[in-house]
Amino acid sequence: MIVRILGEGQFELETSQAASLDVLDQELVAALEAGDEPTFHDVLNRLVQEVRTEGKPVAADRFVPSDLTLPHEGASLAELRELLASEDVRES
Repeated sequence: MIVRILGEGQFELETSQAASLDVLDQELVAALEAGDEPTFHDVLNRLVQEVRTEGKPVAADRFVPSDLTLPHEGASLAELRELLASEDVRES
């Protein structure tokens, strides 16, 4: 599984780690939908830290598609909403 942290790079994780990332991702979406900025930052920080800790950096010269893209660690709810809106436009 390849995870991209925007502004930082890609990390390769074992497929078995997808479940724990999925739980955090669901918490992140719930915080986003609730407009809960403190919880959003807490969950985003835990998610990014888990990817950094458990993942192996992908070499910069290796081009592989990402299975999951995360905002940078300091992203705000507004930035994530903007990112998601731009992805929705590209998928249309």
